[in-house]
Amino acid sequence: MVAVALFVQRGTRDTANASLDGLMTKSKSKLELKTKLKLKSKLKSKLKSKLELKTSVDRDDFESLCERYPALWKETSDELLAVLSKQSAEAVAEHMQRIRTDTAVWTNRLRRSSNNPRTREAAAPHLLKERLTFLALERYYCAVAARQATGKVRFGLLNGLIAQRLLFKRGFERKPVSLRWFRFWWPLLPQRRILMPLVQPRGIYCFYSRELVHGLAGLIRSRSCLEIAAGDGTLSRFLSQVGCNVRATDDHSWERHIRYPEDVERIDARTALAQFNPAVVICSWPPPGNNFECHVFLTNSVETYVVIGSRYRFASGDWKAYEAQEGFTLAFDEELARGVLPPELDSAVLVFHRK
Repeated sequence: MVAVALFVQRGTRDTANASLDGLMTKSKSKLELKTKLKLKSKLKSKLKSKLELKTSVDRDDFESLCERYPALWKETSDELLAVLSKQSAEAVAEHMQRIRTDTAVWTNRLRRSSNNPRTREAAAPHLLKERLTFLALERYYCAVAARQATGKVRFGLLNGLIAQRLLFKRGFERKPVSLRWFRFWWPLLPQRRILMPLVQPRGIYCFYSRELVHGLAGLIRSRSCLEIAAGDGTLSRFLSQVGCNVRATDDHSWERHIRYPEDVERIDARTALAQFNPAVVICSWPPPGNNFECHVFLTNSVETYVVIGSRYRFASGDWKAYEAQEGFTLAFDEELARGVLPPELDSAVLVFHRK
């Protein structure tokens, strides 16, 4: 009887221990599950916040941004009015440089904090301010060019016909422009200043003269050439037509605005440079302060880099990379620049040669 009692007692204790172990295991599993769910929720929240911030900063609708952030827009517009009242391109360039430097600082802080919510909240006004400033300046220059502050900007019938015959093959497909005919007809267009504001939303930042195309072909010669951020590939096609071995590439990030033809390969600049090892690289109107041109100077195969852009640093190109690199000489080719049209753009052609 004692043995049976002891057996029963031990069995009860073992069962209780087993039940306790089971409960502890279940509790532990529940705790682990809760922790995982909590972590997953945090990650989702971080990703959502990051996407929301990116969407806000990259939003194209200028009016929506102004409505959503009235205080920030007032601050931005007051600063812009003060700068524009100086009527100096250098003052605008300096202002944009200050804005970009501030944005770069906050972007780095955000990256180092692993998108910490507090840092993100502190960074948002700085990132949005850069976007607002850029969009406001774009709108301002369009209005100045059209000599009107509101309403739609349109070409008259005669201006449209002349511009179409002079600059386009059909529709918005550009053609190599005869510099001789351009110099004759361009001064006769009373609405010439509104041309670029009309075509820029379609990814057209300039027109290429035949003289420019032949000049670039002389630089490239028989060497392999890569165009990065090629947009619709117009320049590469012109160069191919005069016998150059050119490959056009773009990351297609402007799909909403540009119809990319099949001959423009969908590949970002850094990957294209590493994959194709070109001797010559060309880039037409690279975005200001971009993050891809620096890789051109780090690609060993590159002997020559040609940049078509603006004389003003705030308008195009990664000037920090241009000045930081030490392996290339830099020259401004005025003759080639005269072939970038229209002249009102104040274009520049930068030619880098490996030392």
